[in-house]
Amino acid sequence: MYPLKQRSDLVTETEPPTETQARLGLMHARAEVARLREREQLFSTLMGAVNAVLWAFDGQSRRMVYVSPAYERIFGRSAALLLADFDEWRNSVYPDDLEYAEQSLYDVLELGAIEGREYRIIRGDGQLRWISDKCFVAQGVDHERGSIVVGIAEDITEKKQLEGELQRLATTDVLTQSSNRRHFFECAHREFELARQYATPLAFQLLDIDDFKRINDNYGHPMGDQVLQRVAQCGAAVLRRGDLFGRIGGEEFALLLPGCKPDLAEQIGERLQREVQRLSFTAPGGKRFSVTISLGVTYLKAEDADLSAMFARADAAMYTAKRLGKNQVIVG
Repeated sequence: MYPLKQRSDLVTETEPPTETQARLGLMHARAEVARLREREQLFSTLMGAVNAVLWAFDGQSRRMVYVSPAYERIFGRSAALLLADFDEWRNSVYPDDLEYAEQSLYDVLELGAIEGREYRIIRGDGQLRWISDKCFVAQGVDHERGSIVVGIAEDITEKKQLEGELQRLATTDVLTQSSNRRHFFECAHREFELARQYATPLAFQLLDIDDFKRINDNYGHPMGDQVLQRVAQCGAAVLRRGDLFGRIGGEEFALLLPGCKPDLAEQIGERLQREVQRLSFTAPGGKRFSVTISLGVTYLKAEDADLSAMFARADAAMYTAKRLGKNQVIVG
């Protein structure tokens, strides 16, 4: 038997790296570390510059696992406290919005995503702010404990304020700050249908400022505008919760009183008449004068097919009040 002959082409021993190779490997590793640090610094810079809160939520443990630097600017609260205790977020949400904000967050785990949920928060300094929060379940994230919800939250307070102002301008009479004609009758038609559907009381009133043209002619239109504003203030003062007062013509106003029975509607009309009578005005030159109103009151009847029937009765009652000497309340 011949001894086995070792062949270099069958067995190759691993040679230790040379000093040059080790240096090159170390330089490569250091370069990779430097690149990672640069990327991390760039990511941190970008996150700090974004004026929105990027966040990640562990759906199983119910805790925040990441929040970007903008959180402390927008929420005015400590990010460290939020990461340590999810109740920190719950405590920041305006109480009336908490149920919706929390439930919609958990709904993401079932739905996969929720676009544009909006809720209010109370900043650490006490300011009330509006937040728009888009969130979705992260795809392709290997997380041993379950789903991760990620999202972006923006402060939309200025947008909400603009929307509110546009809505106010669209529904409000600029001079008197009461409802304008369009908005008043939109609400009135809606309340009429509800009252008919549920057989609940509904009262309707029309009032006109007596001899208003004489006020404009004698004292000027600025004085007439002041009269309109003061009468509108009286109208607002007698309203109950849910009532509506609007200017529907030059010197004509209307009141809508949902759930108001006839006797109470008449009492409210008489109270408004007295409030207007108490007003006192000083015209240019020092002359003082007062104003009165003629007011027609009606209420929903079984035969009323639409709001126009109530309007016609109130209008007729108001003009009856004028024919009978003005400054009085007539029920029609």
